[in-house]
Amino acid sequence: MPGEATATPIRTTVTLSAPNRGPDKAMPQRIEIESIDARARLSAAEVALLDEKRLLTTEELAGLAELPDQWVTSLAALAHQVRLAWCGPEVEIEGILSAKTGGCPEDCHFCSQSSRFDTPVKATPFLESGEVLAAAEETKALGASEFCIVLAIRGPDERTLQRILELVPLVRDTTGLNVAVSAGLLTAEQARRLAEGGVHRYNHNLETSRSFFSNVVTTHSWEEREDTCRLVRDHGMELCCGALIGMGETDAQRVELIGQLQELDPTEVPLNFLNPRPGTPLGNEQPVAAWEAIRWIAMFRLGLPGVILRYAGGREVTLRELQAMGMTSGINALIVGNYLTTLGRSADEDLQMLSDLRMPVAALTGVL
Repeated sequence: MPGEATATPIRTTVTLSAPNRGPDKAMPQRIEIESIDARARLSAAEVALLDEKRLLTTEELAGLAELPDQWVTSLAALAHQVRLAWCGPEVEIEGILSAKTGGCPEDCHFCSQSSRFDTPVKATPFLESGEVLAAAEETKALGASEFCIVLAIRGPDERTLQRILELVPLVRDTTGLNVAVSAGLLTAEQARRLAEGGVHRYNHNLETSRSFFSNVVTTHSWEEREDTCRLVRDHGMELCCGALIGMGETDAQRVELIGQLQELDPTEVPLNFLNPRPGTPLGNEQPVAAWEAIRWIAMFRLGLPGVILRYAGGREVTLRELQAMGMTSGINALIVGNYLTTLGRSADEDLQMLSDLRMPVAALTGVL
């Protein structure tokens, strides 16, 4: 357990914002369900996932999503058992670096890096190689096995692609870390070159379901994101494809997204919770309530039993003192240090949490 490592924050190129700690969203009203029915739904899910080792259908997931709040601890307990049975007890640690911040031409309504919105985050140049390498070394010192280079762009032009292809082997060979990249939409040729250049995982989040996507992004389509995800898989890279909870989507649309992720078969699913950013169209939204966040951590694990399910942005705002409970509700990976334009909590706190929970740190590969 790397609990003694120096907790140096991951470098960024912007002044990071403190979490928005406004009031939580009101808890959704759910129909009353008899206890015998709730137990039957949970029992059927347990048999399917632990005995039959099969994925739940979207209909089965929808039934679990309907369970009243008093059943969330039961959902979480089952999700933890599923995580142990399908993935084991280990936790994977990752650091991320915003290597090219701000100035993105896309209009993702949650993102302060869009050039279309008046936010405190302004465009900055691509970091120098030495800065990227220094951040990777800091990540390595925390006991991490993954380092993700993130760029705020629609997709890489040739010059940007060349810079990525220079950085990936430099970081990998110097630090021994697996190197992931997040650089937007890809062509087949770009995916091939990134795979051949040593990219371990490529991150491209769906964010939300197909039916809700146009409410939060209009400059590209959900299908374009799906196409890039399939290219990543087709060219042999591990796919990291995440979700962002709390943008106004319904329970049914969250279940829809889980089903769509089942079809894409990612290795990793980062689970983000909306941290409303000033100046963005979603800047006045309220964070998801903590108990609701626990429900959906469990739901994503029950729907995606074999993935690396990673704590990502917004967990500090949403879960607050319940972050350890999230680790026993299906999470088996986390980003340590800061995010792209917002502060995370100290790496020491996360490492202490894992030590307290007796969760060993290791590199993982999903089995879905």
